[in-house]
Amino acid sequence: MRTRAVLLAGGEGTRLGVLTAKRAKPAVPFAGKYRILDFVLSNCVNSNIFDVLVLTQYRPHSLNEHIARGEPWDLDRSFSGGVQLLQPYKGRKSTDWYKGTADAVTQNLNFVRRGAPDN
Repeated sequence: MRTRAVLLAGGEGTRLGVLTAKRAKPAVPFAGKYRILDFVLSNCVNSNIFDVLVLTQYRPHSLNEHIARGEPWDLDRSFSGGVQLLQPYKGRKSTDWYKGTADAVTQNLNFVRRGAPDN
């Protein structure tokens, strides 16, 4: 059985103050070398979920660099899932950014449905 995880990692993290002044909440360092999102990615792999979509929005650069191709989590598989970073793009309308978590998933339904995992 194949399962796809969709991780919502676009949080601005306003309540974290200076910790999120230059990075998204999921990219905030933890215990010196980890990022908050590392625990979620590790839990996916430990649950045998190797097909992961990460939806980013707010200051995604440090998070994108940290995750890269997903090698530290054994998610660098192009043939059977792997990790894929998805962020909104600004089109003709200023309303193309995600309006919330449900909108982030809705705007990426084509990626969520691609490959038709079992769950």
